[in-house]
Amino acid sequence: MNANTVETPITRADIESKLRQLKGEVDSTAQTAKPIGLAVGVAAAVVVVGLVYFMGKRRGKKKTTVVEIRRV
Repeated sequence: MNANTVETPITRADIESKLRQLKGEVDSTAQTAKPIGLAVGVAAAVVVVGLVYFMGKRRGKKKTTVVEIRRV
């Protein structure tokens, strides 16, 4: 500490003002990140639906056992 500084007690108003300032910063950051998060979520959903579609399509094309019955 510097010898020239005067220590003052921290009041409730000081704490409230600092919390309001931090909340404002968090809110502005959240508003900035919201469209990016939405785009990432939509892209992830499209990828998952595409994977499910192609996995189902592949499973449908798998070879199955065919039993032939011949009459003599």
